[in-house]
Amino acid sequence: HVQLVESGGGSVQAGGSLRLSCTASGYTSSSFCMGWFRQAPGKEREGVAVIDSDGVTSYAESVKGRFTISKANAKKTVYLQMNSLKPEDTGKYYCAAGRYGGDDFFNRVGIDYWGQGTQVTVS
Repeated sequence: HVQLVESGGGSVQAGGSLRLSCTASGYTSSSFCMGWFRQAPGKEREGVAVIDSDGVTSYAESVKGRFTISKANAKKTVYLQMNSLKPEDTGKYYCAAGRYGGDDFFNRVGIDYWGQGTQVTVS
């Protein structure tokens, strides 16, 4: 029933900022954790950030201090504010929703829904 749609991707110079948005339609579980993965060409998909139903956040070590995940709109929208962007941040960013946060989310345990992705390019 749940579908995820991302927006906000684009091309920026190193040091710039972007804010990604993910909106869930048909959202049925208030306990869902929502977050972001990314995948660069030739690399496997990796977890970036997740926020659980209590607002507890987890981040990949590579983005700590630069990215912030938040949610609003009755938990149907999640945002990823990306600051101080680096070329290494380039990739396709996917919104995901699942049952667990933290390491389980990053390991794709209990991920029930995926968005189609939005491209982020940093040069």
